[in-house]
Amino acid sequence: MALDGIFLRHIAEEIETVAIGAKVNQVNQPNRDELFISLHTSEGNKRLLISARADSPRVSFTGYSAENPPVPPMFCMLMRKKLCGARLSCVYQHQLERVLFLEFDATNTLGDRTKLTLVVEIMGKHSNCILLDEEGVIIDALKRIDLTLSSKRLVLPQLRFELPPSQGKVSLFDMSAQDIAQRIFEKENMTLDKAMLSVVMGVSPIVCREVAYLATGSTDTHIEDMGVSDKLSYVAEIEKLIRKADCCEGVPVMLRDSSGKPFDLTFSYVEQYGDSAVCKEYESFSELLDDYYHQRDSIERMRVRSRDLLKLVSNHIGRLSRKLSNQIAELEKSKDREHLRIFGDLLQANLYRIEKGAEYVDVENFYDENMALLRIKLDPAKSPAVNAQKYYKDYARAKTADKMLRIQIEKGQQDLLYLESVYDEIERAESERDLSAIRQELIAEGYIKPQKGKQKPPKEPEIREYRTADGFTVLVGRNNRQNDMLTMKLAHKTDLWFHTKDIPGSHTVLKTQGREVTDEAILETAQICAYFSKARESSQVPVDYTLIRYVSKPQGSPPGRVIYTDQHTVYVTPKNPENI
Repeated sequence: MALDGIFLRHIAEEIETVAIGAKVNQVNQPNRDELFISLHTSEGNKRLLISARADSPRVSFTGYSAENPPVPPMFCMLMRKKLCGARLSCVYQHQLERVLFLEFDATNTLGDRTKLTLVVEIMGKHSNCILLDEEGVIIDALKRIDLTLSSKRLVLPQLRFELPPSQGKVSLFDMSAQDIAQRIFEKENMTLDKAMLSVVMGVSPIVCREVAYLATGSTDTHIEDMGVSDKLSYVAEIEKLIRKADCCEGVPVMLRDSSGKPFDLTFSYVEQYGDSAVCKEYESFSELLDDYYHQRDSIERMRVRSRDLLKLVSNHIGRLSRKLSNQIAELEKSKDREHLRIFGDLLQANLYRIEKGAEYVDVENFYDENMALLRIKLDPAKSPAVNAQKYYKDYARAKTADKMLRIQIEKGQQDLLYLESVYDEIERAESERDLSAIRQELIAEGYIKPQKGKQKPPKEPEIREYRTADGFTVLVGRNNRQNDMLTMKLAHKTDLWFHTKDIPGSHTVLKTQGREVTDEAILETAQICAYFSKARESSQVPVDYTLIRYVSKPQGSPPGRVIYTDQHTVYVTPKNPENI
């Protein structure tokens, strides 16, 4: 994540522009690693978030809040005592290090005016928030660092504050672009981006790669392979970077992958990913951070929830697959039952020849054209007639088992297809609401035990809706129950129904609304249908389409299960509807 020194410089300017002179109204600490400082600014009330979480350290304005504990932590109470009523007077950054200083004009317990400084260190797992008095002595810190945690730098009350140990890198503001480039070119055995990362302060890997890409057309250019023109271009790109950092000319940009998931953020548009990433610009850096972490945390929560659901469905699939294998083996065994009826017939025809108590009997097999002798085992404790009846009963049982097994196997195969479709839906779920709807479906189908007591059912997610280039509406189900609703109730008989051929996926409907459907609309709808299927990452995916009137749902079939006729098949490469 690219919250580097240059990005933090833009954040500092944003805070300075909005909040200089702002009064601290309240301080809250909802958890161990986060602080919310409520400020009354000329633009109204603002909430400043300071996070020292290892996975999401940052400082920015936020529109979100968090539930506070009944009893505030000690550091929170100290912050309230020291800062409430104080006014933010200065915001500055140490060179391009990821350290931000927030100075406040405050009043001490004696009524004397004093200065307090809040130091925010954005350094991964070493991130911290430290309160200093006007002499630079530590009053307290969000995370106290003693000798058991570090022997290089202590962060404890009564100690003088020291900056984090220097990494020996150069600042963009201390040298010319030519001199900085020369330092980088000295790392001949490294790639250009890695060399810049090791030499220059305050730049993240994505920025180093982008500078290399803009100068040379590649993100992994080796310095030893660079020509004079490449080096001149590189110096020019560093000059642009220095100007952008010095004047805070950057723009807040989030990077999304082809599936729409955010994977990075930075202070400039990025070209190195080509068409595999989409850049989204925001109004402010705070808004960017808010949205990025909100989406990322939501994705993480979804990952955990979907992992549990996937495991549950996978277990059901495994059990059902084993059960089907056993049933198919039993069916094959039951097919070999004709000899039981023959044994019964032969015994019945030879009752007069069989001695009571015999363990076997040899009889001529009149079902064999050669009348070969056939030895039949007997139960000596039973009469010959009872032995014959036993073979008839065994035959009847095998025949009944054949019929029942075929019914059970057919149902089991349908259930297996259903579970595989649910597994696919979980993998493609886009929100926690999608996962909740799938969970409710599994409860309704008996795969998950319902929780005791009355539970408020989650709100059903809306059916996906898109438009083709020529204005036709396309509807896509999010889960099997929604697929049934879309196909069997919402769609009109003259609408077109789409589904990937023999591949789990969503029901997709092209609304005709009495218009003649174009080939382009059919192609785009098929691409959307393929995108919302298990074959999303494939190419030349077969997609069937037919009129809704030719689609029906067998009685008693699982959710999402339909049969259809009169279909046509097209082969398409899946396409995200957001890009159509």
